[in-house]
Order: sequence, then structure tokens, then C-alpha cells
Amino acid sequence: MGRTYKQLSLDERCEIARLSASGSSIRQIAAALDRQASTISRDLKRNRGATVGYKPTYAQQQMKARRWSGVRLTREHDLRRAVLERLGQGWSPEQVAGRLARELGRKVISYETIYRFIYAQIRRTNDFTWRRYLPRSKSKRGIRGKRGGSPASFIEGRVSLAERPLHVDNRRIPGRWEADLMMFSKYGQAILTVHERTSRVLFGIRLASKVAVGVARHLARLFATLPKCLRQTVTFDNGTEFACHLALHSLSMETFFCDPHSPWQKGGIENAIGRMRRFMPRKTDLDRLPTRRFRRMIAAYNNTPRKCLDFRTPAEVFSDVLHFECESTSRPSPGRLHITTLSRFAARVIPVYSHLARLSWNAKLSSNSTTSSHCEPCDLCTVST
Repeated sequence: MGRTYKQLSLDERCEIARLSASGSSIRQIAAALDRQASTISRDLKRNRGATVGYKPTYAQQQMKARRWSGVRLTREHDLRRAVLERLGQGWSPEQVAGRLARELGRKVISYETIYRFIYAQIRRTNDFTWRRYLPRSKSKRGIRGKRGGSPASFIEGRVSLAERPLHVDNRRIPGRWEADLMMFSKYGQAILTVHERTSRVLFGIRLASKVAVGVARHLARLFATLPKCLRQTVTFDNGTEFACHLALHSLSMETFFCDPHSPWQKGGIENAIGRMRRFMPRKTDLDRLPTRRFRRMIAAYNNTPRKCLDFRTPAEVFSDVLHFECESTSRPSPGRLHITTLSRFAARVIPVYSHLARLSWNAKLSSNSTTSSHCEPCDLCTVST
């Protein structure tokens, strides 16, 4: 049989105050009001003033103040507007909470509160468009599919990920990459995505086909624009589109492959593709996606703060790494020649990762060089043919 509970009324609190002032015990007061002794004890304890003691009107006001009046994002409209605005830009609840804390210097809201708010809106209104504020746009947890076969045996010169140097796992040394294809429902459409493990920066190249020779050519062109110290290793899954990986050895890059049915071993690129699905769902038709919009999507990803980067953006971290490597690999003197060399290199690299906006070092270059900060379209930014 279920229990029912009723809050103490103002009249009951007046009686509690009268009996307490007359010296009655808690159990005597509880018996007189037909209440539990714990109810009387709790009300006397938490509603008693430090100097004036227990006052019925004050206790009633405290009770009303403690009553639940909706979730925080329902009560605070400015905070709700700020959270939904960032969620609409593709940020996850954790990124929103972390960035607000970083900007204001204190914890503003928990990411769990944001998740609960979104799920509560779905249940309360039965409006499933709220799920689009979530990173994966899901209202229910997904179910893993069954495993199929693996083409690992068809890849020549395949080296298992188990043979990759152990120091690569700590993500401290830049130049370690992961690559995969982002597939779409229309046959033959794919985007070659390349992810740097230290900065989490993402490159995207639209492909006309996923033939292994063409994929290897695009990867070689992409990595050739980077300094040698940023060309260390690259990790693939066992798709046959990466069967020509040996072409990257000419750039002094080592190639490794995940174990069959273990895409989690290159979790960085898998996570990046999952985040990009917010901008480009699987049903997206790449033939109707303008190049300018495609660049903006890549730039939006690279300019979104990440918890693993202390809520800095991948563009900020990669620009620092790239600027440091450019300076360390360029001839330090004379100074004017050094700046010119760095500017030319920047003009080649910036278009490659799809116009990463607001790079901190790009502004420094533009103030010391005549090189334009607005790059012209390049082959890697446009649809490959």
C-alpha cells in the first residue's frame, strides 16, 4: 500500500511553536498533531533561527522557498539561451558546460543537467526535434550490429597496430594521424577524413570514388604540404580503400592498421566523424553540397572547444604546433627571410585544412608579410575529380 505525505500547514506550525515554547517534547508534539516524530524534529531543526528560535511564519516561508520550481534551464532564460545557442552550433553539452566555466572562471552548469533538460523536453512535449541538440541526435541508445568479414588479408604490407610505438598512445608528440572514410547513403559518395591525434584537427577531402590509388594520391598530396616532423605515422582501418598505403612510405611515414572489427583502436577519427554527422548526416547528398558550405562545416568542427584540449579549439592547438614546427624547421636568420619562408608555407597549409578561421598565428603573419590571410581555393578544398 502506497504512502502519502502532506506538508505541514501554517496552523500546524503555530501549534508546534506553542507546544515547543511550553516545554513539550518532540514525541508529545508529534502525538498531538498525529505526525511522525521525525517530521517535527526535522522542521524544528532546519527552520529555527539562530537568535529568534522557531517562528511559524518564517518556517512557512522557508518551506515555500525550498519547493522545486522547475529545472534550472527553465527558470534562467539567459542561461538557457546561451546553452541552446551553443548546442545549435554543434557543441556537445560537455563542451558547452566546460567553455562557460572557462569563460566565466567558475562552474556555471553541469553537462548532465543539459542532457536531462533535453531528454525531459522530449518526454514532456513528444517533440523529437529536441534530439538534434544532442551530439548524436539520438533519443535512445543505439544497438551495435553484428560483425561481418574483414578484408585485412587483402592489404599488402599491412602492419598491425600492436607494432606501433607505445609513446604514440600518449598523444604528446604531434605528427601522428588517423584516417578513415565518412560514408553516405548515396552510392559512391564519401569524404576522406584525416585526424591529427595531438591537436584533434580534422582535414576533409571530398572524393569522386574510393579507389585505393586515388585515396593514396590524395593522402600523399595532403601530407606533402606539412613539414617532415609532422609526418610520423598514420593509422587506418582494414578497408580496401587504404590498400595502397605503401605510397606514403615515400614521405617517410609509417602506416599501421587496426585489428579486424576494432575501429575503437583509432577512436580519434571515429569520434570526429561522429561529430561531423551533426553537420552532414548519412542521408546528405554531396552532389548538392556547395564547396563553401563544406568548408564552413570543417571549420566549425575545428573551431569548437574540446574538453581534452582544456576547452581550446583544435584550430588553436594545431596553429600553435604548426607555427612552432615552422619556426623550428626554418632557417633562423636573416629575420626577414625567415618570416617570408614561414608566410609561404602558411599560404600552402591553411587552404589544406579548409580555411580554419581565426587562427591566432595567421594574424601575426599578416602583420609581417604581404601574404593574404584569405587563401584561394585549392584542389584539396574542392571536389576531387
